[in-house]
Amino acid sequence: MKKTPVKSILGLRTAIYHVTDLAKARDWYRKALEIEPYFDQPFYVGFNVGGFELGLHPGKAGSPKEDFGVVIYWGVKDVESNAKRLIKLGAKKQKPVQDVGDGIRVATVIDPFGNIFGLIENPHFKLPSK
Repeated sequence: MKKTPVKSILGLRTAIYHVTDLAKARDWYRKALEIEPYFDQPFYVGFNVGGFELGLHPGKAGSPKEDFGVVIYWGVKDVESNAKRLIKLGAKKQKPVQDVGDGIRVATVIDPFGNIFGLIENPHFKLPSK
């Protein structure tokens, strides 16, 4: 029996909005999305919106060398190996793999065309049941 290969990229997972006041942003998005966050910590708030995550990250917009504006993260099972794989394919390391809390690991690379390509390994995020 032939095995189906496992894909490295699991699918679009997270769009991160950087906000200067996390509590105000959380409360506004609760109302705007009409749902409660599934993850609510002082360092990050995450909403599961129809199987995709809208994440609120505290901090100011940065320089092009840092995350700023909206950063899209693609779900992976192993962020470390996938970041290395993308670098071998011609991407440049932007931010190394880091544990951002509660076992969530992220990394970003710059693709060969200048775009930030985020990777996220998030054991808390679950796709909705059908």
